[in-house]
Amino acid sequence: MNPEPPATSDASEEVTPQALRQQYESGATVDELVTASGLSYGTVLNRLHDAGTVMRTSWQTRRMRQDPQARQRLAARLRTLYEQHGATLTELATAAGETRRAARRLLIEAGGTVRTTQQSQRMRATARAAERYKVALSLRARYEAGATVPKLAREHSYSVATVYRLLHQAGTRMRPQHHHGPAHALRKQP
Repeated sequence: MNPEPPATSDASEEVTPQALRQQYESGATVDELVTASGLSYGTVLNRLHDAGTVMRTSWQTRRMRQDPQARQRLAARLRTLYEQHGATLTELATAAGETRRAARRLLIEAGGTVRTTQQSQRMRATARAAERYKVALSLRARYEAGATVPKLAREHSYSVATVYRLLHQAGTRMRPQHHHGPAHALRKQP
């Protein structure tokens, strides 16, 4: 005796790929979706694929089910790192102890949107420029308090030229140069 095939009705059409994806990303397995929806295994997989679902392994599902609150906290933390600190997916994967793919999934679960490479590069360049400007302002304050350019260069492990460039960027009014070195002493001799 053969088992009866699942009934095909309008109800199976109501199970949208997005609804299946949402349930899957909330922790349901494909087998559970098959049971709940009455669709065949292949149909569920096809609809998940159509919705752009990133599939997980069985061990990832077990791990996710062990502590869903911890997973949500991790996903939120990764989103913060990604959106506010400009972290890359590789850096997220390292922070989470996961693969890039898993880190991407966690980011999306937390409501994050994956950036393009160009967007990431622009974001990082902007962050570097802001950090460099903070350093420039700090150098300016120290310079205006009497520190010399060579001393600032040594303290910050910068070249003298870099310190001058940063001071210029911060709009520093430079003190007149004093020629106290040996070259000046040689010029004064008759």
